[in-house]
Amino acid sequence: MNTDASGPGPGRIVLLTASHRVAPGLLSWPAWQALRAADRVLCPDAAHPQLPYLREAGVAVELLRPSAEELVEACAGGRTIVVLPAGEGDRALTDGLARMAGSGRVAMPDLELLPGSYDLPGARLLDLVQVMDRIRRECPWSSRQTHEGLAKYGIEEAYELVEAIEDGDREALREELGDVLLQVVFHARIAEEDEEEPFSVDDVAGTIVEKLIHRHPHVFGDATATTPEEVKEHWRRTKAVEKQRESVTDGVPLGQPGLALAAKLANRVRTAGLDVPLPAGDGIGYELLALAVRAEAAGVDPEAALRAAGRLYRDAIRAAEGVGPADRD
Repeated sequence: MNTDASGPGPGRIVLLTASHRVAPGLLSWPAWQALRAADRVLCPDAAHPQLPYLREAGVAVELLRPSAEELVEACAGGRTIVVLPAGEGDRALTDGLARMAGSGRVAMPDLELLPGSYDLPGARLLDLVQVMDRIRRECPWSSRQTHEGLAKYGIEEAYELVEAIEDGDREALREELGDVLLQVVFHARIAEEDEEEPFSVDDVAGTIVEKLIHRHPHVFGDATATTPEEVKEHWRRTKAVEKQRESVTDGVPLGQPGLALAAKLANRVRTAGLDVPLPAGDGIGYELLALAVRAEAAGVDPEAALRAAGRLYRDAIRAAEGVGPADRD
């Protein structure tokens, strides 16, 4: 450690930041090197989560909140000062350093922003879980919601996501994906409070992770798949073993839109190699069923096809009314 205050140069200030989404004490090697080589390590927050781990590692930390002027003066003689800002940062300090540097009247120390840890992909999901937890506890509306009461919003958000995809609107797609994700986290948070069968968002994530690994033996196991068709066959085979279904219709939600339901049933029949004649009868329902089955056999999603045609019909109506194209809701 350099303790010679008479050394040359204006010194060095290191602002050491760390992500609150990473466990305290898990710092990068450059961060530990900077901490051990510093002449002084300062922290304005006695409750800073890194402090116990730094002390355990033998790094002496002074609980001080220096001003910009005091910090620059402490670097005199070529000394290196490491500062651990509070969790919300220290705007007054950084603004003060910027003003001093901009004045041109002060020999400024070298200033380095050193990230001690970085967010991993998906780290902001932890923020979402934390925010949802607080909203559930403190919001008069959210704290009273149930799975049943939120069900309609899940359907609405799913349709809005589909609309954003079909519109090719990237900004809307990002927003609607967030709204769908909120439904997942909200339901998982409610589920934690169930007295008989509670589960958390971690249980939800763990379940889908296990399912994905099990259904992708060509990625996580010894199986081989080189085409999308082979991947689908792996998926169908493992899913059949998992579900142990009595009928190919098991697991098909009857509450979905009619055309989508008809197409899903037709897909199950075709995939299973069954020969099931369509029910005979008079009426538009039987005609729509036959059209949906025909579309599925041709590789066309009848629900999406009808929705596209409906959009064109809406545009024609607006044109007949003399109004412009519809804005997205």
